[in-house]
Amino acid sequence: MMFRRTHENAAGTGRKTVLALLSLLAASLASPAAADMGANMGMAVVPTRIIYPGEEIEPGSLNVVEVTNPNLAGDFARSVDEVTGMITNRTLLPGRTILVSSLRVPYLVKRGASVRLTFGIGNMVISASGSPLQNGSVGDVIRVRNIDSGLSVSGTVMADGTVQVMAK
Repeated sequence: MMFRRTHENAAGTGRKTVLALLSLLAASLASPAAADMGANMGMAVVPTRIIYPGEEIEPGSLNVVEVTNPNLAGDFARSVDEVTGMITNRTLLPGRTILVSSLRVPYLVKRGASVRLTFGIGNMVISASGSPLQNGSVGDVIRVRNIDSGLSVSGTVMADGTVQVMAK
């Protein structure tokens, strides 16, 4: 058994239906809601070259691009200032977003270097020379060896590069 169109209007109606659907789709994409969805996705920072673990991120090796993937995880860096000067914990590939969780603050105190230990109670401040047994950033609690006594103590890395020793 064979089927064929009996009227030419049937073919024209099919084309009109397809055109109507296409125009409806185009109208929905051009709607303000669709425009807002694209505008809310924002920008992302991507490297322009391979950045290896432990390397400091410089602004010259970054590029800011528009995010076009709506399924992209939200933990990525959105501005160059957010990642400049940070140290990466993993290899960053060109053109891929930089996860904020894969970055750390540079170490202020480095293992084996000389630091000043301070301990204060009220108006009295005791100071000594020490050698860190760990790397540390501002606010980190690290172990430090007192050079004079040879004892290991714990202390908090301060913004001025000293280590404030804790009372036991």
